[in-house]
Amino acid sequence: MTTKPRKPWRVILTGPDVRAESDHTSEAKAYALIRSALGGDSPADTARVMQWEGGRWWHFETVHADEIRAAAPTETTGTP
Repeated sequence: MTTKPRKPWRVILTGPDVRAESDHTSEAKAYALIRSALGGDSPADTARVMQWEGGRWWHFETVHADEIRAAAPTETTGTP
């Protein structure tokens, strides 16, 4: 059996000119990266979240940039 990695969460960012991987110690840290990497004017448009379990990497979820941008708070001017 393969030993569990120290960072059992992996994020794979992709886009037209992007392919990057980053390992994390927790689900929260993985999703913090996703929110920052897919928000704004990032060239990345998709994040594939993987979790190490049972001796291998499993697909946990795929997140698209439009989901992150739609959930981002909108700025308000404070005027009625």
